[in-house]
Amino acid sequence: MTRKVDEWIGKTPDTAIPPRVRLRVFDRHKGICALSGRKIQPGDKWQVDHITALVNGGEHRESNLQPVLDAAHKAKTAQDVALKAKVDRVRKKHLGIEPKRATIAGGKASRWKRKIDGTVVPR
Repeated sequence: MTRKVDEWIGKTPDTAIPPRVRLRVFDRHKGICALSGRKIQPGDKWQVDHITALVNGGEHRESNLQPVLDAAHKAKTAQDVALKAKVDRVRKKHLGIEPKRATIAGGKASRWKRKIDGTVVPR
């Protein structure tokens, strides 16, 4: 008979995951990498990953954690960051917020024009 253990919830998104929670996450997934499906062997480098990334609205709690091998974790993190960037771009476009673009002297959008001798004068 095992006792019931309350789910661990981080106080802040930066709170380190305790070793006891890492062990419970590893055991819950039977030592299998959640992304590659490969058994994590002794000596393999693995990390605890958020199923739904914190940057994409995930919570820093035990039920949102999974064990993943280092290489697979790097790839998933890159996907999470790309997804967040796309969501931000689409949201800004929807709200009519455009990024400020630098104008080049002599370009059509510039108030300045560059003469043949290289001097820059107002249009």
